[in-house]
Amino acid sequence: MAGNERILVGVVGVGGFAKEIMPLARHSSEALKSISESVELVFVDRDQSDAVVNGHRVLSEDEFFADSASKKFFNVGIGDSKIRQRISEKFLAKRVEPLDFRAKSAVTYDAVDIGEGAVLCDNSIATSNCRIGRFFHLNINAYVAHDCEIGDFVTFAPSVCCNGFVSIGDHSYIGTGAVLRHGKRGQPLVIGEGAVVGMGAVVTKDIPPYTTVIGNPARPMVTN
Repeated sequence: MAGNERILVGVVGVGGFAKEIMPLARHSSEALKSISESVELVFVDRDQSDAVVNGHRVLSEDEFFADSASKKFFNVGIGDSKIRQRISEKFLAKRVEPLDFRAKSAVTYDAVDIGEGAVLCDNSIATSNCRIGRFFHLNINAYVAHDCEIGDFVTFAPSVCCNGFVSIGDHSYIGTGAVLRHGKRGQPLVIGEGAVVGMGAVVTKDIPPYTTVIGNPARPMVTN
């Protein structure tokens, strides 16, 4: 039977993506009710408090950390990967446990290894034999195909098509509707650390670290 201890689940952020994933948090928190009948979901903002967003209280970080709940969980609804890393490290240092947020319609196939703090949105798919790092965002209608390796704090915007044998470095951002060409066993398509793939780009060649590419085929963006 579930106990009477109180559990607090925080969605960090109050922006658009945080509001989008709160329903995922509600679904993912259902399993916690086997531990406690009292599970509250809240938004957590660095400064804002004393507000209600979509029926959930908004707590400041200090209020969240000071709350008397017996167990606390969190995930980060912020797209900026550096901010996501900084927040996750702060919450982990406070001994708040990460909780994956997975939509009911999100699918993972065989031998998929996903690190802590994942957000898998509706109609997202990670197919067989993928290795995915910590605090990964897989947005609506996006997929990771077989034998891909993805680093930590990577973001896939909606409708990304990541085909098989692709290697993606930490902190990379793949924009809405981008297509990553299929690599080969032993010779994957490589997206370097911190790279940005623009929306709708079609990536056919490796991308160096910290490079932004756009277009079809994708080429480095030229700035004046």
